[in-house]
Amino acid sequence: MSETNQTQTDTTTSSFQSTEDMVNAMSNHETDALSKSQADLAELQAKSADLADQYLRAKADADNARRRADEEISKARKFAVESFAESLLPVADSLEAGLILKEATADQIREGAQATLRQLLAALERNKVAPINPAAGSKFDPHLHQAISVVPSELEANTVVTVLQKGYSIADRTLRPALVTVSAPK
Repeated sequence: MSETNQTQTDTTTSSFQSTEDMVNAMSNHETDALSKSQADLAELQAKSADLADQYLRAKADADNARRRADEEISKARKFAVESFAESLLPVADSLEAGLILKEATADQIREGAQATLRQLLAALERNKVAPINPAAGSKFDPHLHQAISVVPSELEANTVVTVLQKGYSIADRTLRPALVTVSAPK
C-alpha cells in the first residue's frame, strides 16, 4: 500500500474512532442527564408525597378540633341551665312546704312568702341575674328602661318618675327592661 492510502486509512480509522467516541460521549452525557432527571423526579415525588401526608394530617387535626368544639358547645347549651335549675329547687321546696300547711295564719303565710322570696333573690344573684330598679330622678336609659307613660313632673325632662315593675339583667344583658314613667319636658 502506498503511503497516501495508509494515511487515508489511518485518518478514516481515527475519524471513525473520534465519531464513535463522540457518540459514546453524547450517549454518556444523555444517560447522565437522564439519571439526574430521574433522581430529581424521584426527589420531587417524595417531597410531594410528604406534603400530601402533612396536608391530610393537618386536615384531620382541624376536623377533629372542629368536632370537639361542636360537642363542647352542644354540651354547654344542654347543661347551661343546670346550675340555675339547681338554685331554684330550694325555692320550689319552700313553696310546696307552705302549701302543705292547711291552717296557717296570715302572718305565717307572709313570713313564709318573704323567706321564699329571699331564697329566690339569692338564687337569681348566684346566677348573675340582677334587678333593674332605677331610683326616682335617675336618667332614662332605653337599654334598661321601658317608658310606659310621660307625666308632668318637677324633675328634669326624660328622668324616671316612678318604677311600675322592676326589670332584670343577666351578665350586663337586659332580660326584661324596667317599666317606668318618665317626666315630660317643661
